[in-house]
Amino acid sequence: MACSRTLLLLLVSTVFAARLSASEATVGDEEGKVVYVVYLGHLPSSTDASDPEGLSAAVESAHHDLLNLVLDDGSSALDRILRSYKRSLNGFAARLTEQEAQKLSSMDGVVSVFPSKTHAPLTTRSWDFLGLPQTPKEELPLEGEVIIGMLDTGLWPDSPSFSDEGFGPPPSRWKGICQQNFTCNNKVIGARSYDEGSTPLDDVGHGSHTASTVAGRAVANVSFYGLAAGTARGAVPGARLAIYKVCVGEGCSDHDILAGFDDAIADGVDVISFSIGSFLPWPYFEDAQAIGSFHAMRRGVLTSASAGNSGTSAVGKVCNVAPWMLSVAASTIDRRFVDSIVLGNGETIVGASINTFPTITNATLAFPADGSCDPDNLGGGLYRGKIVLCPPQHGAPNDGSGPLLAGAAGVVLVSRAPDVAFTLAPLPALAVTQDQFDQIMAYVNSTSNPVGTIAPTETTTDPLAPIPASFSSPGPNLITPEILKPDLSAPGVDIIASWSPLSPPSGNPNDTRKALYNIISGTSMACPHVSGAAAYVKSFHLDWSPAMIMSALITTATPMNTPGNSGTTALKYGAGQLSPLKAHDPGLVYDARESDYVAMLCAQGYNATQLARITGSINATACPNNGSAAAAGSPGDLNYPTMAARVDAGKNFTVIFPRTVTNVGAATGVYDLRIVVPIEAVNDLAVEVSPSRLEFSWQQQQLSFNVTVSGVAPAEGGVHAAAIVWFNDQHEVRSPVVVYSATPQ
Repeated sequence: MACSRTLLLLLVSTVFAARLSASEATVGDEEGKVVYVVYLGHLPSSTDASDPEGLSAAVESAHHDLLNLVLDDGSSALDRILRSYKRSLNGFAARLTEQEAQKLSSMDGVVSVFPSKTHAPLTTRSWDFLGLPQTPKEELPLEGEVIIGMLDTGLWPDSPSFSDEGFGPPPSRWKGICQQNFTCNNKVIGARSYDEGSTPLDDVGHGSHTASTVAGRAVANVSFYGLAAGTARGAVPGARLAIYKVCVGEGCSDHDILAGFDDAIADGVDVISFSIGSFLPWPYFEDAQAIGSFHAMRRGVLTSASAGNSGTSAVGKVCNVAPWMLSVAASTIDRRFVDSIVLGNGETIVGASINTFPTITNATLAFPADGSCDPDNLGGGLYRGKIVLCPPQHGAPNDGSGPLLAGAAGVVLVSRAPDVAFTLAPLPALAVTQDQFDQIMAYVNSTSNPVGTIAPTETTTDPLAPIPASFSSPGPNLITPEILKPDLSAPGVDIIASWSPLSPPSGNPNDTRKALYNIISGTSMACPHVSGAAAYVKSFHLDWSPAMIMSALITTATPMNTPGNSGTTALKYGAGQLSPLKAHDPGLVYDARESDYVAMLCAQGYNATQLARITGSINATACPNNGSAAAAGSPGDLNYPTMAARVDAGKNFTVIFPRTVTNVGAATGVYDLRIVVPIEAVNDLAVEVSPSRLEFSWQQQQLSFNVTVSGVAPAEGGVHAAAIVWFNDQHEVRSPVVVYSATPQ
């Protein structure tokens, strides 16, 4: 089923665990037809000619001709097609029966046919915490040349975060439009919406939040009702924003997502920020974002995407795992929002929430008779003026709606993500762990007059930060196990950024408050931090490929703290915490181009015919030995900044990773090697690198080496994590090496 608006805004709140565990729904109609995406791969090469509009019309006509070949119920392609992708990639979306979809999938020239799934959209302090200062505009003269495409829920253009004061006109290469009934400026230079009759205006809040985190102007004296006070800003306040509203109402459909990619690439963006995810990863060419980001990579555009918010359910849930896009995990910052309930016996239970309401003192604590806080179960006025205690429940989420409608004074509920403070229904609310809830219940059962006091939220520090957020989806990568995902982590807990006054800050329709800035959490919030850092790096290196920028961000990331969980770190947060200042001068980068990704796909089992349709180049996509995956080597041979291998539990193994680095530092330089193996893995893991020294004589020089990893595989579900670090006086280039054994799903 499609996610509710509340879920869109509060994905990381585990009170919504039941909805998070549902698979994405397909988009259908009452006649039994489902919206399918028909992916045809590359555009005909002639679309680069001097009449792009005429040639696009020819491509669309070809889509109609192809579809008409399988329709035999008297309808026509004109009635069935919803979208034609004809600017950056080739394909269409149409309402089809299963039989029609099967016929199309077997036709020559068709790469894949898959149902259009519905996905969900997955700071004052965060940029300071990452060490990225407010940089005067004159010190980043190329920042205004960078265009960031936001595929999200739209934008609230009247936010001061999106003012264009002092901006010149957009870059001359910009080809986008500003859709009717939306006001663009020299900061927000384009806006499109893909739902018929809608505008790019953000009525959810999510898109405004992510856009301002990437590139919002510095706005002083921002807070959420006094919390998180400070200056809100993005990584690149001088960069331009282009808005693609691919999420409307209750979700984000594949066919709209692919349309957003199609337009963003052709319009001329440099970076795409994609804070949308799924519960599970999907095969690359049955996944709209993997398809779209592949064509973006071909045109030099980097895609940064959320890793997913399924971390409290199981391993292997990381999404957006294509190696040509960044998958971003969420982590904490050194600021926490805590709240407490003081029980009548003097005990204080400290939890988390965004609670800006006045203190409620000595209110009666009430546990629902049947254990359910569903609105239908709290009627009759029995809970008016009381603090309702809501245990975990299956089905409908505990979001405070029931107690609110029942006239309760406050609510305490159980969260499986105790590191997250979130805004519930508009009443004093507190989220606690199951153990804390049991402690409260023990007090309630010990007295005939249980009472409690809930005060407003307080701000405190977290000396352990950054640590991985509990909700952030972990690896391993289920699609390509040899590619480590997520790639890296960024702040995604309790982030304040711009908001739309059309959406209540809690997402609850009974919340009458309005806010221009709001505090929310999720990998949706982590993704734009990395998108912004990518744009920051791009502003220094306009000619770098997406893989070079990815490498710069990954190899300069800082290893993170993982108290009590040191053995599974890399599968939770990848290379570590984003470090933007280091990333713009990484010293060495691991580059990869289209041909490298095609070779990886050959090794994974895709055949030459499929890849020729995708790339449009038969010679460049010939897989070795007629497409034999074994002959093509391992997907782990891809020149990726990290190294991963899935091995058989408890058995001896040896894995070799060939890698090549490009010198982007000083013209001449020598890099020595440091191998980092945690003490707990020393007896089971050996890492050798040959050669062990790299000597460069010019910029852009490339040198190759092999990394050989051997030892005894960890027990089932276990992880051996190490790293190789190339270093000199100016740089450290760190690449995690991860060996893991599979866990049954």
